[in-house]
Amino acid sequence: MAVTEVDAAVTGAVEDVARRARVAARELALASRARKDQALLAMADGLLEAGDLVLAENRIDLVTGRENGLAAGLLDRLELTVERIVGIAEALRELAGMADPVGEVVRGSALPNGLRLRQIRVPMGVVGMIYEARPNVTVDAAGLGLKSGNAVILRGGSAAERTNAAIIEPLRRAVAGAGLPADSVQTIDQYGREGVRALMRARGLVDLLVPRGGAGLIQAVVREAQVPVIETGVGNCHVYVDAAADQDKALGIVINSKVQRPSVCNAAETLLVDRSVAPEFLPRVLAALSDAGVKLHLGAGVGAFAPPGTAWDAADESDWAAEYLGLEMAVGLVDGLEGAIEHIQRYSSGHTEAICTEDLGRAQAFASRLDSAVIMINASTRFTDGGQFGLGAEIGISTQKLHARGPMGLAELTSTKWICLGDGQVRA
Repeated sequence: MAVTEVDAAVTGAVEDVARRARVAARELALASRARKDQALLAMADGLLEAGDLVLAENRIDLVTGRENGLAAGLLDRLELTVERIVGIAEALRELAGMADPVGEVVRGSALPNGLRLRQIRVPMGVVGMIYEARPNVTVDAAGLGLKSGNAVILRGGSAAERTNAAIIEPLRRAVAGAGLPADSVQTIDQYGREGVRALMRARGLVDLLVPRGGAGLIQAVVREAQVPVIETGVGNCHVYVDAAADQDKALGIVINSKVQRPSVCNAAETLLVDRSVAPEFLPRVLAALSDAGVKLHLGAGVGAFAPPGTAWDAADESDWAAEYLGLEMAVGLVDGLEGAIEHIQRYSSGHTEAICTEDLGRAQAFASRLDSAVIMINASTRFTDGGQFGLGAEIGISTQKLHARGPMGLAELTSTKWICLGDGQVRA
């Protein structure tokens, strides 16, 4: 009985948050670009002004996370520094400089009967974000939501609760100071897991949910939500080094894809090498990965090319499907392009795949035959990112096919509607 009463109270509180968000969303949908950009610039300034408090609260969250055994990859995502806060604020300023998607004409035509049609972009309305240990997402979601005319409801998880609270308050003040509703940005962190369940069931109040985190979190939302969900990416990303690769380029691409920031979803988790170039390439790349501190899981035959003293273990089935989110990598031999494509089709999560080759035909075959959200040709998987793609910040990387796919920026947070202008026409 007590649990039911708590559930009912939390459900009521979350639904009240969602109702206030709907009211805010109606106002945001009509806001001018100038007003929204003013709010974004104020949000950037407010975040920097609150930087000392945000860092202090973040340090407490980090200590708690370590005490609770939070994984190293999540601790890296959780940690804020002065440089990271400056970068997050700069992303808000970049959003202010980008075109407003709301009202953009997607297509239009004039019909033979004189009707004039336009399909235009409109905001989604209320967007819920469910994520974990990623305070940068708090700012990205708030900024992207506001610029695209959407109110956001944020659930950032217990691991970053103090950090997120310190971030959200100055953002709300900045939005209100620009003459827009503070309820454009709200959090339900205070309601815990019951709040998440209530948000997932708020059909009619929440227009879209975007889960961003590990496979367990994403699948739980996909299974349980009663509102529309965009599934964002678990990243089992691959790099394939072809027989026609420039091996110096390939070495740099592999190391960057794995090592530059291993805790994120666009870091490479599996390296595949054409068997014909293994004697030349594998000793170099295995030594470089080992020197960078990468734990190696080697497929059949790969260990023979490991330099003396290189630590490794044998890869098993679970390694080929793993999203390590850390300094670990599976390495396998394949029989040419066909072998690489077959392996990736079997194990990929549909996020990002990269090929290193100077053969245009093989590059085109790789790109056309693999059905992942992003295909890189002679480039690091780490470029799969809204900012790197010129989209501004991103709200996530979609690995599904309906509505949005790949990095989700401003346009992906809009829907469309048709405007039909007539002059008395009636249908015969």
